[in-house]
Amino acid sequence: MFVQSTKSRRQNKTYVSYLVRESFRTPEGPRSRTVCNISALPAEVRDLVTAALSGKPCVAIEEIQLSSALDYGGLAVLRDGWRRFSMDKLFVDVPEARQRSLLQAMIFGRILFPGAKLALAEGARGTLLAAACGLCQQSETFDEDDLYEAMDALDGRWVGIEKQLYSEAFPQAVSLVLYDLTSVYFEGKGPRRALGQYGYSRDHREDRPQILLAVATDTEGIPIHLEVLRGNRTDTTTLHGLLASLKRRFGIRRAVFVFDNGMSSTLNLEAMRKEDLHFVTRLSTATLREVVAQLPQEDQPQLWDRTKLIELTLEGKRYVIAGGVYRQQRDFARRSARLEKAQKELKRLADVRRRKPDAQKLASQAGRALQRLKAHKYFRYWVDEKGQLNYQKNDEVIAIEQSLDGLYLLHTSLEPVQCGKEQVLGNYKNLLAVEEAFCQLKSYMEVRPVFHWRPDRVRNHVRICFIAYWLCAKLGSEWRSKGEKGEIQCLLRQLQAIRVGTLKIAGQDSKRLLTQIPPQLNSLLARLGLLPLFSQPPAWAEA
Repeated sequence: MFVQSTKSRRQNKTYVSYLVRESFRTPEGPRSRTVCNISALPAEVRDLVTAALSGKPCVAIEEIQLSSALDYGGLAVLRDGWRRFSMDKLFVDVPEARQRSLLQAMIFGRILFPGAKLALAEGARGTLLAAACGLCQQSETFDEDDLYEAMDALDGRWVGIEKQLYSEAFPQAVSLVLYDLTSVYFEGKGPRRALGQYGYSRDHREDRPQILLAVATDTEGIPIHLEVLRGNRTDTTTLHGLLASLKRRFGIRRAVFVFDNGMSSTLNLEAMRKEDLHFVTRLSTATLREVVAQLPQEDQPQLWDRTKLIELTLEGKRYVIAGGVYRQQRDFARRSARLEKAQKELKRLADVRRRKPDAQKLASQAGRALQRLKAHKYFRYWVDEKGQLNYQKNDEVIAIEQSLDGLYLLHTSLEPVQCGKEQVLGNYKNLLAVEEAFCQLKSYMEVRPVFHWRPDRVRNHVRICFIAYWLCAKLGSEWRSKGEKGEIQCLLRQLQAIRVGTLKIAGQDSKRLLTQIPPQLNSLLARLGLLPLFSQPPAWAEA
C-alpha cells in the first residue's frame, strides 16, 4: 500500500515504471510491453500512477510513523488560562527568565502530576510541560537545585503577587470573606525557627510538628489571602492578624466575615464590632445549650420543626438556630455508635479477672478508654470495695443532647433588615468553599506531607500550591457557569490524553499533528468552549 510523500517528480517517474513493471509481472516473467495498457492495471495501482504522473508524491505506508507523541491537552488549557488571567505579571520582578519559567512549571506540575520537587522531572517526562512554560523541551532536566533557587526568588515578592492575584480576580471589592484554618504536618523535624510546632492536628497526627494555614476566600472559593502560621497557635489568636492584612494589603474595610466557632472568641467579636466589620459565625454546642436554656418552656427544642430556621435575640445579640432531619439522624447514629463501642469496652474491662485489683488503675483505664471513644460524658463509672468496675449510662446528659440533635447555633452582627435569617444560613454554608480550598491544597495538590526544613522554603512551597489552586478556582468559576461540576484537576488530567506528535515519513520529520480526541473529551471541550485550542498543533509545541 502506498500514500503521498515528499519524493521529487523524477523519483515519481522511476517509481511509476516500477509500478507498471510489477503490475504486469507473471510467474513466467514480465508480459510483453505490447499488451500493456493503463486500463489493465488494478484500480489501486491505476490511481497511484495517475497521482504520480501529475506530480503528487507517494511513499509506502510502512515508511510512515508518528513519533515523539507527548501529553498536551491539560497543559494547553492551563497555558491559555495563564495568559488570559495575566499571570505572567506575577513574576515580573523575578530577574531571570528561566526562574520565571520554572515557577510556572512547578505550578502546572502541582495540578497535573503533584509530588515532590525531585519528582517533577519524572512527571514531566512524556509531556510538553517544558515547552508550555517557555523552556527548552529537549534539554530541560528540571534540576532540583534550579527549582529551589526559583522558589527562593519568591522571598520578598509575595505581597506584590497576592495584590496582583486579588486585582485580577476581584475588580470590585469583595463584600463577603470566608475564613478558616487547617494544619499541615511535617516528616522529620520540620522547619527551624519555631515555625514547625506540635499542636492540635486536623490531620490527627499529633506526633508530628506542624504549621497552620489560614486561608480567606470569596463565596466562589477563589482565594484572597494566605498566611503560614506557627503550628501551636490557637485559633482565636489568628483572626486579628488576618483583618489587619486584608485592610492594609487589599483595602477591604467593609465586608461580612464568615468563620467557624474556633475563631469566635468574645475578644475577636468585640474587636470586629469596634472595626465596624460584620460577621456570621457558628457557636459551640455548649453555647447552644445555654441559649436554649434561656427560652420559655413552650419554646423548648422538643417542639421545633428541624426543617425551619429559628431566629431570636437575647441580651441584644442576634442568633439563628438551624438544623435538618438528616443532621438529626446523623447525630443520633453517631452517638449510638459511640455508646455501643463504649459499653463493649467497659464490659470487657469489668469482666477481666484480676488477682490483685488496683481500683485507681482500673478507673484510670476506664476513663482513658471512654476519652478515646469520645463517650466520657455519657457514662458514670466507679470501682467498688471488691475491685469490681461498675458503670451506668448518664441518661440525663444523653436526653439533653438528643433534644438538640441536628441543631447548630449561628451568631451574627447583621440586623434583620441587612440580612434575613435565610441569608445568614446561606453565608455560613458558603464556608464550605474554604473547606474545598483546603481539600485542594492538602490533597489534590499534595501540600502534605512537607519535607522542607527551611522556613522560607516551607512558605514558598505553600505559596506555589496557593497559586495553583487560584488558577484552578478561576477556571472552575468559568466552567461552573457553563454547567460543568466535575473536579478541575481531574478534568485537566483527563485532557492530558490529547497528545501532539511528529509525523515522520521515510525517516524524515514531516509535520506536527494532534492525536484524535476521544469522543467524551471532544464533547467536554465543546461544552467548555475550548475546541479552538485544539484545532491545530500550537506553535509553542515546536520548542
